[in-house]
Amino acid sequence: MFTSQEIIETINMVKQSNLDIRTITVGISLFDCSSDIPQRFIDSMRKKIIKYAGNLKNVANEIEDMFGLPIVNRRVALTPISLLTFSYSYEDLIKVAVAIDEIAKELEVDLIGGYSAAVHKSYDENTKKFISSIPDALASTERLCSSVDVGTTRSGINLDVIAHLGFIIKDIAQKTKDKNSFGCARFVVFANAPDDNPFMAGAFHGACEGDSAINVGISGPGVVKRALEEKKMLQLTRSMRQ
Repeated sequence: MFTSQEIIETINMVKQSNLDIRTITVGISLFDCSSDIPQRFIDSMRKKIIKYAGNLKNVANEIEDMFGLPIVNRRVALTPISLLTFSYSYEDLIKVAVAIDEIAKELEVDLIGGYSAAVHKSYDENTKKFISSIPDALASTERLCSSVDVGTTRSGINLDVIAHLGFIIKDIAQKTKDKNSFGCARFVVFANAPDDNPFMAGAFHGACEGDSAINVGISGPGVVKRALEEKKMLQLTRSMRQ
């Protein structure tokens, strides 16, 4: 049971301070879906995502109703796809990207991340092929997000990748120009990417993570700003009284 004071405080934070749950992101490991046959991988991936995120929208709606807090986004983060598609052709990679996007649409997920690669050291032909597919992958989808990690403090920066990404970003902008080049907003270039990242557009479920995880992002800056403003106003009032 919530007290009347708690309810009033929540209402004030939502209405006056713009408090909300910015996102609920379900992280899902796809390692057990791996297959040399693209369609088999897609089928297994679909079952896995539906298993863990199939009810995401309904649960989020229930939480909104229960606590009176708006939840702005429902999202999913996947194991970096480049780790699971070494032998795939360019066409197969695009097929995987489109399949992921279709699953997101089916589940009414706002964004789905994980079309990602980490290349701060090696940059083999398979990885080049994957990165080269990113513009077409983003142009062929609406909710898919992609990222590339190009360097770490310990390993240094892969300048070959950076040179390639200059053309990739330009190509993304060109291929999504009919949508105001919005594909670029769904693509992130990292340095020192964390092991696991639930935040779009660079979201991915880390290789060392468990089978699934739930990440909740609270949008609290408005509440903090409001508290600081109230404190400043209180100090000003006291000063004037003195």
